[in-house]
Amino acid sequence: MRIQLAQRDEADELLGRSPLALLVGMLLDQQIPMEWAFTGPYTISQRLGHDLTAAEIASFEPEAFAALLAEKPAVHRYPKSMAARIQQLAAYLVEHYDGRPEKIWADAGDGKALLKRLMALPGYGKQKAQIFLALLGKQLGVQPSGWREAAGLYGEEGSHRSVADVVDAESLVRVRAAKQEAKRAPEAQ
Repeated sequence: MRIQLAQRDEADELLGRSPLALLVGMLLDQQIPMEWAFTGPYTISQRLGHDLTAAEIASFEPEAFAALLAEKPAVHRYPKSMAARIQQLAAYLVEHYDGRPEKIWADAGDGKALLKRLMALPGYGKQKAQIFLALLGKQLGVQPSGWREAAGLYGEEGSHRSVADVVDAESLVRVRAAKQEAKRAPEAQ
């Protein structure tokens, strides 16, 4: 299956071939539209002139990396704080996984173990980790035993709750509608 989270061919192609780009896109996916967040890794790689590597990002001078993200158009509405988070994520990947994010899920024994590894990533709380786990399972075929249960509601087959369920423009509309409905639900009570 082809990743279509950025809804831009070149950005989605990068997400599909680079586990680091996918992790960074997920990290950026807060307080901005999903497409903007998942285009972020492509924008960064274009500004660097090559694909992202955890080692390069981790060793980048922090102010220079923040400036790179702040160039117009900015990678995120909060480029300085997100640059720091991306660098923290990259440093963690270098320290714990030799800079190779696919090692996070390559040998995870089961869904619970994978969720625990994802939750240990800087910038990944439980919800973000569960959504990413669901994305891995639903779109990349990373399906250790118990992955759906570990992903919680985001792992449900046929759901339209998160980026894990976005496979084209139509599913993006359905996910947005479900999110709007979820926001309205508490008001009705």
